[in-house]
Amino acid sequence: MSASVSFMAVDLGASSGRVMDCRWDGDRFSLYEAHRFPNAGVRVDTDLYWDVLRIWTEIQNGLRKWNALHDELPAGIGMDAWGVDYCLLDERDRLLGNPHHYRDARTNGVPAAVSSAMSSRDLFRATGVQTMEINTVFQLASMAIHHDRRLIHACSLLMIPDFFQFLLCGEKRAEYTEATTTQIFDLRARCWSQETLQRLELPGCIFQEIVLPGTVLGELLPEIQSECGFAGSVPCIAVASHDTASAVAAIPDLNEYSAFLSSGTWSLMGVAVDEPNLSDAAFHAGFTNEGAADGGVLLIKNMTGLWILQECVRVWEAAGDLFTWPEVEQAAASAPAFRSFIDPSVSAFQSPANMCAAIALSCAESKQHVPQSPGEFARCVFESLSFAYREALEELERITGRGLRNIRVAGGGCLNQFLCQMTADACGREVIAGPVEAAALGNAMAQAVATGHLSSFAEGRAALRQSIELRTYEPAPADEWRQAFERYKSVVARGRNSAPASMQT
Repeated sequence: MSASVSFMAVDLGASSGRVMDCRWDGDRFSLYEAHRFPNAGVRVDTDLYWDVLRIWTEIQNGLRKWNALHDELPAGIGMDAWGVDYCLLDERDRLLGNPHHYRDARTNGVPAAVSSAMSSRDLFRATGVQTMEINTVFQLASMAIHHDRRLIHACSLLMIPDFFQFLLCGEKRAEYTEATTTQIFDLRARCWSQETLQRLELPGCIFQEIVLPGTVLGELLPEIQSECGFAGSVPCIAVASHDTASAVAAIPDLNEYSAFLSSGTWSLMGVAVDEPNLSDAAFHAGFTNEGAADGGVLLIKNMTGLWILQECVRVWEAAGDLFTWPEVEQAAASAPAFRSFIDPSVSAFQSPANMCAAIALSCAESKQHVPQSPGEFARCVFESLSFAYREALEELERITGRGLRNIRVAGGGCLNQFLCQMTADACGREVIAGPVEAAALGNAMAQAVATGHLSSFAEGRAALRQSIELRTYEPAPADEWRQAFERYKSVVARGRNSAPASMQT
């Protein structure tokens, strides 16, 4: 077994995908980008889809580029992606159309429509997962309600990363961490929830056998080897294929006194636990349980993240004002503090036609200052996100009984120094940021464990600690932030109290 090997990590995000070259020299990991491509939903009439055939083409382009850079074969290929979305295959394993995007409107109102068969509380008890309209269970329920022919003719369901692994090696499996995002998986029994399938009358026969991260699925198909120029077989490995689980796996020094924050399009704050927390306190606070890379559980609060600001930037670009992210941060830093707050979790900010207009309307309805300039909008979003993190942190401490001393940030949000410092100030905790490409590193680490280059995920985290640069942010004096947090909570409480019951946790 060579001390120096390269793993190929395919990391698919909702806004971009990349094929990463992750080299392990026996002591450290190093990471290089072989191929990056944009990714986004494709709207056809009123429906929003993922163009999975284009994504597959880009993955193959990445394999070719990786091969052109190396004389040796990769030690493995792993795939991670976002959660909840899936592909359906017929009896000959042919794709039954492009899969819908989780932001598609077809699931609007579906949780309420099926609540007589299974309430949100029942679903939480059965699966450990909090009800969100985007979840796989409601996408499938929507198809069943509308007698969608694709579901009627489906013989197999594969989650997005599982589908691309199937195209690579021909094996159909359901990877554990991705399966836990569906709200159809029983985290206590570690199998598909038969109660959920039966009560919602969903076809259980389409779901695949569960495998844990670190499972070798098979070898790269000969036709893919030939198409992409590989001279021999390559192991295809099930990593923690939910990108959040891979990202958390790559965070060094994560212990019982640390909260993690996976920061990107979505913000996910949580802690690692041994067993799912199905308590009333966790349910009413909006926490969810998802699989961890080591087979454990992550207790998580899912929050809308930098998506809100990304959509603001898109509005400004459409108006002819182009901003880089450093310019957005600088504009926010120059704007007055604590003038306007929003609740990032409400449905109004999930997929509005104009994000700036949605923010302005929310501020006007709550009788706050209405942002006018890009800097004021950005400041409002950054402050609101940081206070949402504090709210989640305090709830985590209450639910778990832990004293959380620091927040460990991973993902693209690590690069946003303004938000990292603001998170430290708002939460009154030390923030340690890094790694940025956490999902790809966690992906590679699982491959190294599967191939015997590392003995365990614990050993892998220790190796990553030596491989990455971390940045620490110390909190500012608390009085001003404490007063602003009380105002934020007041604004958020008024909005939540006026929301329809179906939108309240």
